[in-house]
Amino acid sequence: MTSGRLVAIPRAALPIVAMVAFAASAGAIVMFAGPTLGYDFEAYFRAAQRVVEGAALYDQDVAAAGGFAIYLYPPPFAVALVPFALLPGGIALLTWETVTVCALLLGVALMPVSRTVRWLVLLSAAIDWPVLYTIKIGQVGTLLLLLFVAGWRWMDRPWRLGAGIAVGALIKVQPVVLLIWAMMTGRRKAAGIAIGIVVGAALVVTLLFGPSVWTDYAALLARVNAPITTPHNFTLGAIAFQLGAPVTAASLIQLVSTLAAITMLIVAIRRCTNEASYLVTVIVSQLVSPVLWDHYAMLLLLPVAYLLSAGRWWALLVPLATAWPLVGITPPVVYPLVFWLTLVAVAIVGRRTRPGATPA
Repeated sequence: MTSGRLVAIPRAALPIVAMVAFAASAGAIVMFAGPTLGYDFEAYFRAAQRVVEGAALYDQDVAAAGGFAIYLYPPPFAVALVPFALLPGGIALLTWETVTVCALLLGVALMPVSRTVRWLVLLSAAIDWPVLYTIKIGQVGTLLLLLFVAGWRWMDRPWRLGAGIAVGALIKVQPVVLLIWAMMTGRRKAAGIAIGIVVGAALVVTLLFGPSVWTDYAALLARVNAPITTPHNFTLGAIAFQLGAPVTAASLIQLVSTLAAITMLIVAIRRCTNEASYLVTVIVSQLVSPVLWDHYAMLLLLPVAYLLSAGRWWALLVPLATAWPLVGITPPVVYPLVFWLTLVAVAIVGRRTRPGATPA
């Protein structure tokens, strides 16, 4: 048998291995989740029920993030979930879990990389704890992954890019950082479309709830967004605090990390290709968040795909570092470090070359 055929065998088996592994992992995490299945979905579901009932959307007694059924998302997202509130709880959860898994699969399928890389990404998702945990608790991460991939694939299609940014910002605040990228890279039409959609949705919500819904939301975020003292937070500052650093020192570490991430964003927009700077922006949108849960690392599948496509096969170490067999073994500091590793790697690999230069 020739060496070419030997190489062809694992490549031919890769799609089957990836699909079987992901189906087995996703099925197992759902089957054995117990009462934690749909933990985050319960917050969305109850918020949508409050929309139907005309009750207050936000609980003003909440003082910390991470509690059960606490809704911390923009008002329009709760309105969009009203169809789920009209279903029995069990059916709503099953439907939502199906939506989240399909969003992940579609996001991987739409990645503008080779077919082999897409299968490798799916295989990585099968072992990546942040991905599986996102599915388990019914978190919106897979929807954001799909929207980020859509922006990556169609960054030069203003309506698609703008709509994707808008929908992402209406689901969660962090994707609004992409507006900065769009405006600084000359995609003003896409930015205008995104702003128009967000403003339109905000007006509808204001008509439904009144202006107070926005002040309630802002007050809630002000109370819960504590980057240092929030339990189970994975920001660099929070981890320093958990390791015994004083609040002042931990706050300084967090400030430096945030400023460094913003600096990397500006440098990437000026020095990197549009593709690379877009992915840098996606990573930065998570690093500047006051709260960085471990499952946010599932979004690193995007830069991993980009790096694999550029021939940096070591990028597979990123999902391996957060693989489910290592839960309880992987030190918490690994999570912010893999964010920073992928951020720097994408910026280096994606730097623009001078005319006539040989790409790195």
